[in-house]
Amino acid sequence: MPDLPELRRYLVNIDSASTHQLFTDTLIIGAGVAGLRAAIEAAQHQNVIVVCKQTLEDSNTWNAQGGIASVLQKTDSFESHIADTLNTGCGLCDQKIVELVVRKGPELVRQLLHWGTEFDLVDGHIAATLEGGHSHPRIAHAHGDETGRAIAETLIKTVRKEPNIKIVENLYTIDLLTSENTCFGIIADKNAHRQIIWAENTILATGGAGRLYRETTNPEGATADGIAIACRAGAILQDLEFMQFHPTTLYIAGASRALITETLRGEGAILLDSKGCAFMKDYHPDAELAPRDIVSRAILAQMLKTGSTHVYLDVRHLDKDYLKKRFPLITELCESFDIHFQTDLIPVRPSAHYMIGGLKTDRSARTTIENLYACGEIASTGLHGANRLGSNSLLEGLVFGQIAGRAASKQKKTRPSLPEHILIKHQIPHSDRTRLDTADVTNSLRALMWRNVGITRTAQPLRETREIITFWQRYVMDKVFDSPDGWQCQNMLTAALLMAQSAELRNESRGVHFRQDYPETDDKQFKKHIEITRP
Repeated sequence: MPDLPELRRYLVNIDSASTHQLFTDTLIIGAGVAGLRAAIEAAQHQNVIVVCKQTLEDSNTWNAQGGIASVLQKTDSFESHIADTLNTGCGLCDQKIVELVVRKGPELVRQLLHWGTEFDLVDGHIAATLEGGHSHPRIAHAHGDETGRAIAETLIKTVRKEPNIKIVENLYTIDLLTSENTCFGIIADKNAHRQIIWAENTILATGGAGRLYRETTNPEGATADGIAIACRAGAILQDLEFMQFHPTTLYIAGASRALITETLRGEGAILLDSKGCAFMKDYHPDAELAPRDIVSRAILAQMLKTGSTHVYLDVRHLDKDYLKKRFPLITELCESFDIHFQTDLIPVRPSAHYMIGGLKTDRSARTTIENLYACGEIASTGLHGANRLGSNSLLEGLVFGQIAGRAASKQKKTRPSLPEHILIKHQIPHSDRTRLDTADVTNSLRALMWRNVGITRTAQPLRETREIITFWQRYVMDKVFDSPDGWQCQNMLTAALLMAQSAELRNESRGVHFRQDYPETDDKQFKKHIEITRP
């Protein structure tokens, strides 16, 4: 494992004896598909607390458009879905995990339907469409392009009805509390009031890291907090070099990036460059339906070739009434910028979308810290390998959410019952170094990551990135902040450094990680995971 700069164990001073305290059997941090599904499962056996740093609706799940991949058609098969996932993962998938997730998928998707998720139906059965990398139509969708929201609403409704679940919104998790490689809960902040939540078992489901980049599809909360929190606690992280970039986000100068789902290309949309030329056939025989990493790099190459800031999606040849019904969210979004499907091209460019790496977990969602589990985008389960197959993420969150909730709730106690456990006291030395403006550092960091740790990478910019981040850390990581803005900046610096270091160590190109100075895949040296842990 690579050496890391020394990391401070906790971001704030801690005195557990004088801090407001809550107690629970299972604590879940995060409220996307994985966290909510874990809560529902754990609540069958224990008392559960779910915490999230914003509201239950502020998650990557809520914003997911395309759908959830599962074998739902008679013409499809588990073997085909497994093969597509393995092929997309470029040699780093765990085949047993892939088989586990794929085979459990249909049952859990139909369970969502039973719970009230309004999937789009054809003849009374869940409809399925095609996405890039899939050999069969297997993408279940709801309300056209609002699948994530429909699933999240169902899970939130189910969680709110469960008497064993307590929900705490707008609570910022600062750190995991650990001793002797065992997790005891968290220290957190709500409205400037510090509190500790002790738990027999803790599940991290904190989501993604897209906000580390200037261009991203992710909501404001996706700031890689879970990666940094887990690293400080001593968990093993892996595959942090594998950030997936979505090929098509709406590009309007001055506006926030908004996802244009891959499913639109599955329905027949064509990519055109600024000169009106369809270019994808020049890069891959599957053209618009090639895997996401290939489409993203092709768009970037074509932008450089034509000197343009973006390319276009052309849907003018498709039925406009069908598109409006199938993609109501995208229709509304485009029309808000006076872009109309029947007459206009949709300007798009790639953006950071999905963190493939994360906390190393086993098939029971256990991390390398006792009584700490992880599921969803924060976890590195082995499903995705080096490149995620489209719409497998909601599936993974659903399956491993259930697995994590069940495993945590049935875990035999390995220490005295709460609250009869250790006291934690931690004091951070005062620093006289200059205080940097965290908002400025955060904005500069996001631009740096987009420029140097983006879709294509080379050694020198990666080294420079580490040097620049390490400099910022000297003046940010030594401070004790009293608000989420400061802690979030510290977490983003930590996670970004880990990602840059992982990308520098993988001297090959594989999946979503493309090194211009090492353009070939090197199975002899790098058909393995890159693991990182704190000293």
